[in-house]
Amino acid sequence: MVRPTQQLHPAREPVPVRAAATVLLLRDSEAGIEVLMTRRSDRASFAPGAYVFPGGQIDAADEAAKRIAAHRPTQSGLQLTQAIAAIREAFEELGVLLARHANGHPVSAEDIASMDRSTTSPVSFLAQCEQRGLVLACDQVFTLAHWITDRDLPKRFDVPFLVARMPEGQTPTADESEQFEPCWVRPADALARHAAGSFFMIFPTVRTLQRLAAYAKVDAVLQACAGEKPLWTSCPRAGLLGGQDARYMEGESPYGELALVCPDGQLLHTLDWQSEHAVPLLKNVQRLTAPNAGAMTGPGTNSYIVGDAATGYLVIDPGPNDAGHIGRLWRATQGDIRMIVCTHSHADHSPGAAPLQALCEKAKPPILGLSSAPTARSSARFAAERELLDGERLVLSGTDAECQKITHTLRAIHTPGHAANHLCLVLEEDGLLFSGDHILNGSTTVVDPPDGDMNAYLDSLDKLDAACEAGGIDFILPAHGYVIGSARAAIGQLKAHRLKREAKIASAMKKLPQGTPEDWLPLAYDDVPERMWPVAARSLAAHVARIRQLASSQ
Repeated sequence: MVRPTQQLHPAREPVPVRAAATVLLLRDSEAGIEVLMTRRSDRASFAPGAYVFPGGQIDAADEAAKRIAAHRPTQSGLQLTQAIAAIREAFEELGVLLARHANGHPVSAEDIASMDRSTTSPVSFLAQCEQRGLVLACDQVFTLAHWITDRDLPKRFDVPFLVARMPEGQTPTADESEQFEPCWVRPADALARHAAGSFFMIFPTVRTLQRLAAYAKVDAVLQACAGEKPLWTSCPRAGLLGGQDARYMEGESPYGELALVCPDGQLLHTLDWQSEHAVPLLKNVQRLTAPNAGAMTGPGTNSYIVGDAATGYLVIDPGPNDAGHIGRLWRATQGDIRMIVCTHSHADHSPGAAPLQALCEKAKPPILGLSSAPTARSSARFAAERELLDGERLVLSGTDAECQKITHTLRAIHTPGHAANHLCLVLEEDGLLFSGDHILNGSTTVVDPPDGDMNAYLDSLDKLDAACEAGGIDFILPAHGYVIGSARAAIGQLKAHRLKREAKIASAMKKLPQGTPEDWLPLAYDDVPERMWPVAARSLAAHVARIRQLASSQ
């Protein structure tokens, strides 16, 4: 866990969440699924003017309405209360009533017209239903998703997004107070209109419609929700991109970085990639991205600066031999560099080490790492001034202005696979893993034989997972891309992806037993753009070598 003393921003307690419920009313059409949406009042305190699904806060009376609610045996008590709240809100806001008579007959338009939809009605929604002998059709309401409002917002809700089929014979009518302009719309059309600026929606609505668009029929949606668990749960995080706030779900590329820099949800961190200035991630960690963006490097190679003015600095991966980048690294550290560590010998990671060392005239920092193996390509040669041992600790220490001792300890972990001389570093006091190219954000690394080895790569993933478990490591700082959160989950997903790809390669080899790697590549990487196949061919070769090795050992 990151030390509170190293956080950039003072801790701030997010606004407490309120329990609420929302329901997506669905119907089939010739063009596909349609969902009922309505526009919120421009004076609403939450999401004014936005197109939304009907819903609102859960009331105490919703719990009491369980006595007239039909339910599935697998529905929990909480789900039942949420369904009741959603049914009530759909009735109050749009005049749609998910209910039936005790004899099973659906409610009629006359039944609905006879009821008072006003929230100030002297007779409660429950009482009106009881008077008419109505049973709430909670057994027809399913949980689609679970959203928790972003931590930076002043009004927050903990809300399930429920789904139900629109009752036949009912016509939605807005209350013209909180909701206006009810409309049926295909998810794809709503998203297109939102992108064009004519159909404003908030982030959870957009993301929900993006996923709903994958379904062709209402039955398919309801079947997907039959397990009684949300298909996803999210509490989004926000950062600044292009001067505007941008929001992200768990699993999306910037989410982990926002969790590291602004754990309490403050909307303060800028996500724009730039190479002119070091980006503070913590008080003791900065990232300076080299200006070498490309297909293989993403936004560029990340050089990390660990330490502070009291301890001096350690630079991880000084990057390519780019004079501007090296000069910026030197200035960001005020020239007080105590050590330079290269995670491996590739040309976008290690060539900057010697020029950066040369700039440090007062005291030459040692260049540390693992020298390249004989299997390395000629363009990826590196000689460490001192070889780091597996498990060796590098310590920065000093005393701050308040005479408090500060220590930053980096532990080396040998992780061959991407390259024979690859290593990672753990910042022990703050639970951070600097992963070099072994783990990337947004793509998988290339394993290029003979210097790359797939068996070694997968073993190193297991080694890193064990280190994360033992050290309570939550964040991975890769050499390319944003910080990755949920470190162990990310490692698990990466290993699963590798093994899934290997299974596709093995299937291609079985289908074309006399084939060559060139024959197997289109079958095994049919989900990868063809322009990336020359790169994928390297990892395919590593997988083929592993498959054959495993077969020969059986």
